[in-house]
Formats: sequence, C-alpha cells, structure tokens
Amino acid sequence: MAAAETYQMPEADERQMLDSIQKWIEKKVAPVAMDLEHADEWPAALVEDMKELGLFGALIDPEYGGLGLSAATYSKIVMMIAEEWMSLTGIFNSHLMMAQIVQRFGTDRQKEYWLPKFATGELRGGLGLTEPDAGTDLQAIRTTARLEGGKYIVNGAKTWISNAIKGHACALLVKTDTGAEPRYKGMSMLIVSKIDPETGAALPGIRNGQKLEKLGYKGIDSGEFIFEDYACDAELSLVGGEEGQGFFMATGGLEIGRINIAARSVGIAKRALRESVAYSQTRKTMGKPICEHQAIQLKLGDMAARTRAAELLVEDAARAYDTGARIDMEAGMAKYFASETAVEVATEAMRIHGGYGYSKEYVIERLYRDAPLMCIGEGTNELQRIIIAKQLIKRNPV
Repeated sequence: MAAAETYQMPEADERQMLDSIQKWIEKKVAPVAMDLEHADEWPAALVEDMKELGLFGALIDPEYGGLGLSAATYSKIVMMIAEEWMSLTGIFNSHLMMAQIVQRFGTDRQKEYWLPKFATGELRGGLGLTEPDAGTDLQAIRTTARLEGGKYIVNGAKTWISNAIKGHACALLVKTDTGAEPRYKGMSMLIVSKIDPETGAALPGIRNGQKLEKLGYKGIDSGEFIFEDYACDAELSLVGGEEGQGFFMATGGLEIGRINIAARSVGIAKRALRESVAYSQTRKTMGKPICEHQAIQLKLGDMAARTRAAELLVEDAARAYDTGARIDMEAGMAKYFASETAVEVATEAMRIHGGYGYSKEYVIERLYRDAPLMCIGEGTNELQRIIIAKQLIKRNPV
C-alpha cells in the first residue's frame, strides 16, 4: 500500500510558488500573528487565504483538485510558514494527513467523494487517533464501530484532535473487532463528518467536547469528539473497504505528519536563530555588542550548525517519502533531531535575549512555548529512537 513516486515540480515553478507564499506571510501573517497568538484566536481570515493558496490540497493529486506537491516542496512551505507562526501549519497539515489516508488507501469511490471536498478546504479535518487513555499506544484505543445494515455505529471518545472545533471531519481509528489478537488486527479506519458533506447540516451522534487549552500552539483549535451511536455509510466511510487495516493506515499516515513536525521544528529554530543573530549585534554589554563575546559566539555557532543539520534531515526524509518507499526511519530521524533542536535553539535564544526573551513583546517567548510540542506530537521522541534503532537493525542484518 505504498505511495507511488511523486511528481517533482520544476524548480522555476517551485520558486514562484514559494515566493508567492513568502509575500503572503509578510503581508498578511506577520502583522497579525502576535495578536492572534496571544488572544488564542482562530485565524479565520488566514484560513480563507490558505484555501485560495491551495494549501488544503497541497498533497492531493490534481485529478481531485489538489496541487499534487511533492513532500520536498511541501516541507519547504511548512518551514517558511512556521518561521512566522507555527500554528498555521497545523491547520492544514492535520487536514492533509486525513486526506493522505484516503488518497493512499481509499477505494476509487472514496477518493472521488472525499478528496475534491478536502482539496478546496471547504471540508476540513484531522486525525482521530488519540483517546483519553491511548496516545502513542494506538492499540489501546476503545472507540468501537459495529456494522449494522450497511452502516457503522460508532461509540467512544477522541481527544487532542486538531481542527476538531472549527473543522468538520476526521480519519477515525476504531475497533471493529474488540476480541482480535493481536489487537491491531481488529482496528479499522473510518472517515467521519459532523456535518452532511452535501448540505452542511449537522449530523446526530457526534459532538465536540471541550476545547483544550494549551501552553503554546495557540490559534489552532485542539478538541474532543464524542460519539454516541453515530451512524455513517460503510461504503463511503471504511477506508479501503476492508476491516482490520486501520492500524497500518494510521502509522502510514503519520509519516508525512512526522516530516511536517520536523519541518515546523526547523522553522522554529530558524526564527530563533535569526532573532538571536540580530539581537546579539544590537545589544551591548561591557562596551561592545554581545555577539563579540565568546560565550555568545559559542551559542550561535552551535545553534546554526544544529539548525542546518535538522534542515538537511528534513530534506532527506521528504525525498525518501517522494519515492514511495517505507521511510519510518528517515521520518523518525528528522522528527526526533529537528524537534530536539527546536527546543535547544529556542532555549538558547531566550538566554541570549535575557529578560527581553521572557517578554510577550518579543517572539522568543512564543518560540520557547511552541517548541516542546514538537517533541511530543506525532509520536514521542522516545518512540522515534526505538523506531530508528529497529529499522537500523532490520536494514543491516549480520
């Protein structure tokens, strides 16, 4: 069920696209990001802009109305936007992870039904994997779906779903066979919506729980879905038309998510480094700019090297993804190293800025709050190191 090799956009076209997004960032995002962040306000106008830019269809094939970008180009876009305001990247990436599950594993009818709606951004969503008692251990989920007369009846609860409040749909991991051993064989993936995709009317049996308050990653809504005898059409909803494949779809869908997290991390690190280089040249102590003090130079040198290394790992993982090969090791390496780099570089940036770095008037405090999530999201870094080690051994047998 691996993806086919991805079309690579000509360099000139890619540069034109990146230039247009950079202009949008400078004109529309930069002036409002700080205020929206501190207000934890959903960026409605920017979401409309992202629809027009095609970001909700970035990885969706052109035949379904998407841009069909390679992961290599997509990761560059994520880095650029994350440099200005990381939260925006989560709004379209969580959505694209849902779309990729349909695109990679769905039936022809499911692709024709869901992907055009996803590509425009009119029907937006995310992944419904995590539960109150199940995060990294996906096999511990309790949400169930039973088949009755051509419909799945869903009961359970999901949490930490990006786009849960302002979005409309999700790729939902459920148990269709609660007695299966091993447990993953009883897991299936459904595409569910809280509105009728044709009419926009609210559907019964599915509701939002609370909006989750967060340390960082403001602006994007993270919330809960609660299912109480929610009914969905089996033919349209059961991804791939076969039960028992959900676990592999979830882990396969996380590959692009981990590349995205790594790219976001690079964006955070780049901004923290850029702010530090500029500040260190204007802030003076002992009669000279602090950039002339060896202690600061050591910090900047380490920050720059780690940030560039993280960027190269993202490029490596994105290129591997575009070949259609299994890339859990490459994605894990990029996600692990880049996210740890984001935390370290953001922390060092705060130290370089001193008291100003602790002030909400400076972007450093936001980067410092956003960075730790990168170590947790799309699988903890502890899990990434285990994945890397297992694949390393598997690929290099004695």
